[in-house]
This record gives sequence, C-alpha cells and structure tokens, in this order.
Amino acid sequence: MTRFPPELFDRCDLALRIEPPGFDPAGLTDIQWRADACTPGSVLCFQRFDDGRSDAEIVERYLIGSPFALLVINRPLDCFDRLPGRAIHVTAPGAWGATLKRLCDHCLPLAPGDWQIAAVTGTNGKTTTVKYLEAMLLAEGRRVLGIGTLGLALNGKPEGATGFTSPPYIELRRLLTRYRDRADTLVMEMSSHALHQERVYGLELAAAAWTNFTQDHLDYHGTEAEYFAAKARILDLLRPGTPLLTTSPAVAERLRAVRGADVPVRLMEPARPGHEALRRRPFLALDYNRANLALAEAMAERLLARPPAEPWRALAAVDGRFACRTHGRDTFVVDFAHTPDALDNVLAAIRAGFPEARIMTLFGCGGDRDRGKRPLMGAAVCRHSDRVILTSDNPRHEPPEAIIEDVLRGTGDCPRPPEVIVDRAAAIRHAFDCIAAEPRPEPGQAPGQGPWVLLIAGKGHERYIDQGGQKRYFSDQDELDANMARLGWDG
Repeated sequence: MTRFPPELFDRCDLALRIEPPGFDPAGLTDIQWRADACTPGSVLCFQRFDDGRSDAEIVERYLIGSPFALLVINRPLDCFDRLPGRAIHVTAPGAWGATLKRLCDHCLPLAPGDWQIAAVTGTNGKTTTVKYLEAMLLAEGRRVLGIGTLGLALNGKPEGATGFTSPPYIELRRLLTRYRDRADTLVMEMSSHALHQERVYGLELAAAAWTNFTQDHLDYHGTEAEYFAAKARILDLLRPGTPLLTTSPAVAERLRAVRGADVPVRLMEPARPGHEALRRRPFLALDYNRANLALAEAMAERLLARPPAEPWRALAAVDGRFACRTHGRDTFVVDFAHTPDALDNVLAAIRAGFPEARIMTLFGCGGDRDRGKRPLMGAAVCRHSDRVILTSDNPRHEPPEAIIEDVLRGTGDCPRPPEVIVDRAAAIRHAFDCIAAEPRPEPGQAPGQGPWVLLIAGKGHERYIDQGGQKRYFSDQDELDANMARLGWDG
C-alpha cells in the first residue's frame, strides 16, 4: 500500500480542486487508470477525450459505479455533482502528463539508470522494426522488454497482451517497475494515440525511429496534419544528441518544414542484405523490410555503442507479417497490411518478387475507424491484383455490408469486379477452392497460366474478429493451415 502525503497534490498544477469534508490524502492507497480496478482508497486518473459522448454518459458508464476516493481528470465535467463524497482534482491545461508523472514517480518510482529506452513510430512497420531490434539486442546479450502490437515480450518470450500498441502511462510505469530486475532495455512501439495522450510523457529515448507516414487514424486525429503533429511529438522525447532515424525522405522533409531546418532527423538508405542473408531470410527481399532492417540496425548500434555483428542472423519472420506457405508453384501469404500504403507496399513487393505470378487478394476494412481510407484500400488492391475477394474484417459496430460498399467505391479499376463474400472463413475457403480448381500440369508438362500468390490481408497476427462489442476467436493463419490440410496440401 502506498502512502500519499498531502504535499504531493499541492505540487500538482490543478485548475480545480474539490474535496469533501474530512478528505485525507493519507487514506489513499493506490493509483489506477481503469475505473473498474479501483478500491475505496484508489486515486483514479481518468483522461477525458473528445469522442462524441456527453459528460453524463462518461459519468454513468465509468465513474458512478467505481469506488475510487479521488478522481484526477484532465478537464472538468458538467456533472461532478453526481459524484458526491468524492474528491476531484482537475489538472490545468497542458499539465496532464506532468501530473501523472509526479504521481507515478511517487507510487511507481524508477531510478534514472533503470532503463535504456528505444521507440519506433510510423504508420506501418513499427512492429517489424521493434521485433528486429529486439532480436539483435538479445543476440548481443542484452536483457530486453518489448512492448507493442504483439503484446509484451521479456527476453524474446511472450508475457501476454496489454490490449494497446502503447499502454496507458500508469500501466507503462507499472510494467517498467515490475520488470526492472529482469530487463534493462525497453524497446517499444509508440503510436500516435500514445504520443497525443501523453502516455509516454517524460520518457527519455536513447534511440528512436519513424518508419513512414500515410493516412490512418483520422477518425481520432481529425486531419492528416494533426496526425503528423502527434507523431512528431516523439522528437520531444529524444535524449540530447540522439537523432530521429527514418528511411522516408517525405518524413524527413516534412519534419524540417514543420519543426525547422535543425530538427534532429537523420535520413537513411534501406539495408542491402547479401546473398546469404536473402537465401536464409527471404522476408528481407521485401523493400519495406529492408527499410525496417536499416532502422533496427542503426538503433542497435546506438544502444550497444558499436555495430551489431551480422544482425540479420538474429532475425525471424514476425508473427502475421508476410507469413508464407507454399504448394507446388503457388504461394499463400498472411499479412497484417490494413492501410492503403501497407497494401500498396506488400502487393508491390509480391509483384516484384513473383514476376510470373498472378495475385489474388482477399481483404476487408475495419469498422468504427477512418472511413476515408476504405476506397483508397480498394484502389490499392486493384492496382496490383488480378483477382480480388472482398470480405469482412473487424466490423465492430458497423454492418459489414456497409463497410464493403465504402470499399467498392474505390475498385472501379479492378481487372475484374471484386467478389464479395462477407463471412471471412467462407471467403478464404472460396479463394483456396478457386486455386484448387485450376488444372494442374502433369509431370514433364509445361505449365499453362502463371502460379498464384494468394494474399490474405488485414488481420495478420490477430486471433479474433471484433463484431457487435464481442471478440470471437478467428485466425487467418489457422484458416490458411486448415484449408491447406483440407486440400491435402499440408505436406
């Protein structure tokens, strides 16, 4: 149990302080960011967003039923009177991150030398770059905690999911406190949401990278400019003398335009793996993985204070990122690509790597997210595919058919109209059946048409479908394996 001295709150920059008679900070016991995790002695740090819900909805859904003793919130609500007997502290404008840091420094303290921290931001490629860096550091004997889309990893072993690309600040501090005796280097994905919401406030980065920038998350940020500005906040976390690494000329140019010519950004060329590396690690043949490799290698050099030895040898394919199976001449790929740019990249890489092949792409778009990217995703798929199957992804609270209609508006240039099969498992089965139905050449007989590459895009490592407020188990990788087995192709 943590003791909270009154002067701790006196030092916080507060715009409003409501305390009922008899309120004693000495009776507080713990700090939480989830209302449903609170006890009667909890300090609940609750961040209010512009998400379309009224203050009354927020109070009803999260706060009335929680037994917290003190609410620390980033803006006033118009119905604090519905929380009688509770202490309420509203932070001053711009003081949210500093307030949480002050409270966590008291409850979840860290010494300055506990962690060396590296972070990666960008629209696509964060997970792969982080995993490459993690693998390189482990090969050099470092103890590494990895945090990102694939969850927690301690020294290369999964430790469970957080539910976030970048955890909320209190949860991040709790993790750093919990694991500081078992790891000394933190490698994390840093999302635009985390940067904007100050989930990473006060971290000091010894190495950092920005992979790329394309349209995404406009449902949250509103405009592309605001999305870029949120990601640019990673510059404010750099340790003095630390450059922000990128392989994107567009990112470097825009950062200089927005932040000034002396912004500490370093533009790098993609890596050029040798013949042995490409033979043993075929995923490095993809252009964007070469860019990810260059960033990871440069960050590893900064953290180790020397270049890592043959870093490609430490690498393995990342879960759900260009996961491949083959049968005969045909190739089957599961990939997490779920933005226009990511689909463009992975399909262009397939076209370059399999020049004789025909490409069949199966994909969908998520619900309750940026609708503007849906036709752009459809157009990206049509630019590179010979055949398209449009299906459901994570519809969340939208009808899958309505999402598909949005996508179809961008598919006018498809070589043949997309097939629509809403059920994702049925769509994958249909794709395999289409390929299986083609005549197979007899031994010694010349092949007819080119081989197929089937890209199943959008979910990658995810093992659920989110629909109607529920997540049910579903895995594209399981479906791939099941269909290979069904057709007798698993040998």
